[in-house]
Amino acid sequence: MASIDACLSVTQKILKQKKTCRKLYSIQHLLSKRNQSSVSQNDPDKYVKPDIDITLCKSSKLNDNVTNILKSGTQIKFGTIFTDHMLKIHYDKHAGGWQKPYITPMEHLHLHPAAKVLHYATEVFEGMKAYRSEHGHMNLFRPELNLQRLNKSAKRVGLPAVDTDVLLKGIERLVSIDNEWLPVSAPLSLYIRPNLIGTEGTLGVAQADTALLYVIMCTVGSYFSNKFKSVRLMANPKFTRAWPGGCGDFKIGANYATTLYPQELASKLGCHQMLWLYGEDRQITEVGAMNVFIFYKNQNGEKVLATPPLNGMILPGITRQSVLDLTKEWDEFRVEERNFTMDELIELNENNQILEFFGTGTAAVISPVSSILYEDADVQLPTMEQSNPLYERLFKAITDIQYGRVAHPWARVVDERPHLYESQNYKYAN
Repeated sequence: MASIDACLSVTQKILKQKKTCRKLYSIQHLLSKRNQSSVSQNDPDKYVKPDIDITLCKSSKLNDNVTNILKSGTQIKFGTIFTDHMLKIHYDKHAGGWQKPYITPMEHLHLHPAAKVLHYATEVFEGMKAYRSEHGHMNLFRPELNLQRLNKSAKRVGLPAVDTDVLLKGIERLVSIDNEWLPVSAPLSLYIRPNLIGTEGTLGVAQADTALLYVIMCTVGSYFSNKFKSVRLMANPKFTRAWPGGCGDFKIGANYATTLYPQELASKLGCHQMLWLYGEDRQITEVGAMNVFIFYKNQNGEKVLATPPLNGMILPGITRQSVLDLTKEWDEFRVEERNFTMDELIELNENNQILEFFGTGTAAVISPVSSILYEDADVQLPTMEQSNPLYERLFKAITDIQYGRVAHPWARVVDERPHLYESQNYKYAN
């Protein structure tokens, strides 16, 4: 409690400064308390200031939210506490393509009633996070993978690709401006939501000639509290999330809308999420909005970590890739990308060969599974019975990188040098 009160006191002092120097002061305050050498990881002397317009809000909403942020901690309801600003980049095919990025106070969007996003779901998005390192600076976790995936998704629904370097620098600037919304380190983080929508106000199924890419952020807590909580899944072969030749491997809003009804049915049966199956052989594909991993012993007694392959039905998750990269580097057991069916899972479980079953994703990092409701029966899994579970080790390894407890090239340090944030470089909203 003492540490919370201390953080609250520091943040309130920041907010009492003159409005025109609020952002500059907060960044200098953090700089004075951090290890200055940490920024050199990204060679900041070569940093090129992006061509971006910035308009700051005159007063921050943080003063109304900081107590809730600090005292709620892991209990913050996801996606409800938004920061002061947003990044916008407009696209117009007939005006040379992408226009100049700008940061503005958070505001409502103005769309034509015939905007293609409203009628034909021409929309893609990403989910990523910024973390306050234990040294004080802000980290992003493998952001280039998120932005590469954003462009692949955009291509699938006929939206323009964005320059990932420009977008990443804009996101870093946004994080720097609103970094005080993350007053402490773990378990809090800033959830970053880039969203690309088709805005052309014409009816007709065709690619949009105009689009908007915007980025908003919200303060979120850890998916878990003090201890891991396992989840119960429902596997119902009547519902299919994705199929070959479809768009299950792209991060588009339409993929999520169609999961809401099955998820409601699962909730009524006491399940937290859906376990998505595909085909007559009932292949395991994904867990809710997460990738899935199965840790088991094969017939030779070898430990194997398996996850479904990227076959066009599986979203290429950043956490999924990180788990594969880490475990292959550890080289302690076999790591496979292969199809896994419900029948195989049940058979291995009955033979006491299943060790762990868990999902991976940006929001939860690792989510252990203890049971699956399948064909009116509960399949009880021993995930939570392991003495030194793999899911806990993976969670620690990844979050240690994210929060700067371990130096690693996957952590990108956000540049917060004061000379980039002098008040005369900004405009202020009326």
